[in-house]
Amino acid sequence: MYDMARSDPRASALLDGWLADAGLDEDATLFTNRVAQPAIVAATLATWTALGDTVPPPSLVAGYSIGELAALGVAGALDPRDAVLLAGERARLMDACRAGGPAQTMVALSGLTVSHAEDMLQPFGFHVAIVTGEDSFVAGGPADRSDALAIRALASGAHATMLSVEIASHTPFMRDAVAPFQVLLAGQKWRMPAMPVVSGISAELIEQPQVAASHLARQLAEPIRWKDCMDACSEFGASVALELGPGAALSRMLQARHPHIACRSVSEFRSLDGVRSWLNRHAD
Repeated sequence: MYDMARSDPRASALLDGWLADAGLDEDATLFTNRVAQPAIVAATLATWTALGDTVPPPSLVAGYSIGELAALGVAGALDPRDAVLLAGERARLMDACRAGGPAQTMVALSGLTVSHAEDMLQPFGFHVAIVTGEDSFVAGGPADRSDALAIRALASGAHATMLSVEIASHTPFMRDAVAPFQVLLAGQKWRMPAMPVVSGISAELIEQPQVAASHLARQLAEPIRWKDCMDACSEFGASVALELGPGAALSRMLQARHPHIACRSVSEFRSLDGVRSWLNRHAD
């Protein structure tokens, strides 16, 4: 996850500082929420630091879940170090929402329209968390009811995949984290973003820091409309998209939904020069 950024001395040095300030060991397991969130933001922003001055500036940025915090860092609305530290606080507040309560999880469902999802989810205590397509979404709820939900979904002709997640993000289970995270965000040094940031909960293009902070807090307990976010990028006129974070799931999702947009992930390249060459070629 850090390899591409590590190939640039300046980005590598900054990454070391951000990880240390967040109390993270680079080799720490990413399967814990407290580690994964700041680590992903740090890796994303370090990669952008390595690329930012040598590639065409983006016209807009979007981030999936915790990625929206990183997107605000890319846009210059937040200092990268502050974004990494906020990611750690975000994770802490979300973990506190499950402390002492029943175990939580998330399930990916497909072959079922979102408009009909609530009737199926409600009896099992699940809520729509992330909408990725007309008939695909992620739901969050109590772990001990996930198997029963999956069986019900399969009986309805849908497909269910259990996710290795222990936090019911973007659902009412995270309601108690919203207000304290809003307070933390209000205390940050915000700047006007250099380009619009796509809101995960509304898919609108945000250019005001106060609005960005409000949406960033609300998304903890409200569904992410990623399908609409992808459509917003297309409607804005995006022709090239680069996924900065680990993996390539988002670029593949966008390519499948909007084939006219050239999409790649940094993880698919062997070097920063390869990323630069691809971006510059498609930006011409």
